[in-house]
Amino acid sequence: MTSPRADLATFAADLAARLPGTWTSEYQRHSQYADQFPRTEQLWDNGHVDYIVSQYVLTHDAVLHGPTEQRLYVADRPRYPHQFVVAALAPDGARIKPHHFAGVEEPNGIAVPADPARAAARVARRVLPGYEQALRAILDNAAHQPQPPHRPAPPQVDQVLTLTLYGDGALGAPYESVPVNARMTLYAHGFQYHPHQAAFLLPAAYGESGRALRVHAVVQQLTAKGIGVNLRHSAPTTSTGMPPASAKAASPLRRTR
Repeated sequence: MTSPRADLATFAADLAARLPGTWTSEYQRHSQYADQFPRTEQLWDNGHVDYIVSQYVLTHDAVLHGPTEQRLYVADRPRYPHQFVVAALAPDGARIKPHHFAGVEEPNGIAVPADPARAAARVARRVLPGYEQALRAILDNAAHQPQPPHRPAPPQVDQVLTLTLYGDGALGAPYESVPVNARMTLYAHGFQYHPHQAAFLLPAAYGESGRALRVHAVVQQLTAKGIGVNLRHSAPTTSTGMPPASAKAASPLRRTR
């Protein structure tokens, strides 16, 4: 446990008086380790200030309250008796939700000298600009997007093409299941009709990457036409597999006398 420094309360008050705008200081002593959690859990920093509050038992700290819901956390810097640390606290309140922080750059805290005038100059130059920008972004997100941006369900479509990856490696669909408006698109992207299997099949000769590119193009063009596309694996079976897509049809058996 670090020893409390008697000058933290005075330093925090003097720092608040020198920051731009109107700031007040709220000093608090902690009788036990858990007392520091309510504040440190709101810390908006991924640098050395976060490391300090996660690794040390802090017997006291201060919060500076400023304009536009700004709050700064002030604490001792253990092992550095002539320095303190200052970092932003994340906005709280019922209207602030986790998704409001998405894409907003986190403002990092800094170490400052024990001289309030010099410390205020550093905070004003290195902490407040990024903090104010991040805070404005959070409050703007809360005002314009109160609920998480859940993805909408896909629109209902009248026609659907289901491409099946068969157990023998063939990729395609039975002829009768292919919507009429989708057939030319399949032809254009390399699918071939095999009458002996009654199916459109994409030749294995294209390779995995080649087939993936053709399927992607088919999906883009068909969905643009309002035709849904599914991709499924065939059900496992123990029956004899179909001949490969490139095989020729077998000759009929000769009748024996």
